[in-house]
Amino acid sequence: MRYFLHLSYKGKDFHGWQNQTDVTTVQEVLETQLSKMLGTRTTCHGCGRTDAGVNASQYFCNINIEAELDYDFIFRINKMLPASIVVYDLIPVADNANAQYDAIKRTYDYFFHFKKNPFLDDISSFYEVEDLDIENMKKVVSLLLGEKDFKAFCISPDVYHHTLCKVSNVNLITNESGSRMRFQITANRFLRGMVRILSANILRVGEGKMSVDEFEYCLVNREKPKFHNIAFPQGLYLSKVEYSYISVESQGSVLNQIY
Repeated sequence: MRYFLHLSYKGKDFHGWQNQTDVTTVQEVLETQLSKMLGTRTTCHGCGRTDAGVNASQYFCNINIEAELDYDFIFRINKMLPASIVVYDLIPVADNANAQYDAIKRTYDYFFHFKKNPFLDDISSFYEVEDLDIENMKKVVSLLLGEKDFKAFCISPDVYHHTLCKVSNVNLITNESGSRMRFQITANRFLRGMVRILSANILRVGEGKMSVDEFEYCLVNREKPKFHNIAFPQGLYLSKVEYSYISVESQGSVLNQIY
């Protein structure tokens, strides 16, 4: 029988989701512990890739389990997993359900903080900047809405058949003091490195190192920005994955509570 695992993980300890040689990944750890618990080799097919150091406050993967489960699956697997991974739900789905290809929308959040804070160090990205032009940052964020070609904001656009993404929601939120910022974007698909590259260049606009017109030119003409910038990984969260046939609330990052 096929199930979706609903989980979240803190990316600091991992070289991303996907199995790789000679490095620790979330998929490897999860598959190893599930295989021990279930007594048979168990493969997890994830809803997408995340890079090294990137977090997921909501993530889904599909697994097949043939045996009868006569114990508390969630309690047992969480006892076996490290503190940086938690499983919330085991959800029965159709035998052909696919966590990656059936997702209709994904939401990412990128968290910045601009005053040094040891308690935020590995869950948000610190940039020592001040006097940001928030209005210009909001202007370029608004340019992202709708179906746009994001070739300019992708690490490796040539691996895709096309680089069009339909963005249904964007937001830029700051706390009252302006010391913390959250960039949120929802779309039907995302390209490799897209959110981190967008985040870095939105910040450049705020610093006055890139104009709104320059940002728009890169987006419209599919030209990479003059300076290659990609934001730090620890500020990025895959925060919501949506399906037509299940509805599960995201647990959310602890950072959600301050915006």
